[in-house]
Amino acid sequence: MDLEYYLKRLWQDYSALNPEAPQIYDLLVQAGENVDNDHIALRTFRHPQLGVMSAVRQFEKWGYELAKQDYVFKEKKLYARHLEHPNPRFPKIFISELETEKMSPFVSETLAQLASQIPAGASERPEFFVSGRPWPMTYATYLNLAKESEYASWVAAFGFRPNHFTVSVNGLKRFRDLATLNSFLKGKGFSLNQSGGEIKGSTADYLEQSSTMAPEVPVQFSEGIFSIPGCYYEFAKRYPLPNGKLFSAFVAQSADKIFESTNKRKS
Repeated sequence: MDLEYYLKRLWQDYSALNPEAPQIYDLLVQAGENVDNDHIALRTFRHPQLGVMSAVRQFEKWGYELAKQDYVFKEKKLYARHLEHPNPRFPKIFISELETEKMSPFVSETLAQLASQIPAGASERPEFFVSGRPWPMTYATYLNLAKESEYASWVAAFGFRPNHFTVSVNGLKRFRDLATLNSFLKGKGFSLNQSGGEIKGSTADYLEQSSTMAPEVPVQFSEGIFSIPGCYYEFAKRYPLPNGKLFSAFVAQSADKIFESTNKRKS
């Protein structure tokens, strides 16, 4: 399995949990755009078998290189790193983890119990991040996790798969800024994340981001099938640094609000 094929598998798995993504992708293509992917985001949690560095090792096998920056989200108790490929046509990979040792005993013990059900060696296989949920899950546990951490409940419900893909606005011609793209998407009926403002970041940050709110999808739990927020689609516009190079990192303050794209939509 080569990297091209693996990225296609990630997109297919992600699209199954976000039916809006291929719809938006097709709308942009129909508008004459060539849609490039800025980055793919993955979620995990801190555990000897899992965590950021376990995922990093997977992508290093594909030739990705770990960037120096790290990102800390104190309120959400998250830690993240990102990787870049020497070939710029491949998307960045943004990997975050829940700092389980900072969570309540209920959350940390529940996640540890779930992790204990992962087959030996599974997290070291290339297909791990398209493997989905490797454990049975009750809807009651999902709801209780969500009371403390939406992030924890998402990983518990969906397992290991892409959380979001990201359209590179820099590669668009008709929609050259986020305000124009967002207006187009809202006109087509898509709901956007308003937390921290519709556009997170600024030219001063060298990065602007926006995203849809994750649509609800049916998920099988022990008690039956329930609809919960799945994945979202992000949009990023990067700006050149003083040295002329395009900013390639992330802005923690903006990412903190982007995480909320998988929160349940308010009625």
